[in-house]
Amino acid sequence: MGTKRMYEIAFVGLKPGEHEFEYELKGLFFKEKGLEEESKINANVKLTLDKNKGFMLLKFVTSGNAEVLCDRCGNGITVQLWDEFNVVVKLIANPDEMNEQETDPDVLYISLSESHIDVSDWLYEFVLLSIPTQHVCANDENGESLCNKEVLQKLNEMRSKNEEHQANSIWKGLEKFKEN
Repeated sequence: MGTKRMYEIAFVGLKPGEHEFEYELKGLFFKEKGLEEESKINANVKLTLDKNKGFMLLKFVTSGNAEVLCDRCGNGITVQLWDEFNVVVKLIANPDEMNEQETDPDVLYISLSESHIDVSDWLYEFVLLSIPTQHVCANDENGESLCNKEVLQKLNEMRSKNEEHQANSIWKGLEKFKEN
């Protein structure tokens, strides 16, 4: 089975009700989508497709982990992924017109003649949205940060130099009025 077909669901042959699909997404999936810097992602997505007459509700539950760099010190850390997303897919006669008018990104219109739906773009998007926005090393049992101590020391030195410079530059122009 081609990689493109792996993410297509033939919903026409499904009976009304809930159907579950599971996807294990790793580096190759993300590389094919054009993402190289976050390619150390191991994600699992459970998709529940609730088929009804005229529409389908897709519920994506993401889990797994991703290797990222700490925002503070640059160490490699592993963050946990977890989130839920819902998408409503409606089957109608004029999907192009309705998709242009729709303002909700979680609603998609497709033609009544469609038989498959490709979920790969949603899988990609939802896994990336599941990665926490802040990446910081954890603390040990004593509450001390596990960040690289040398980098933290250098950052503190740079911060104190910057504070000194700002403190001096604020009053610099006012010194001439002091003598009057």
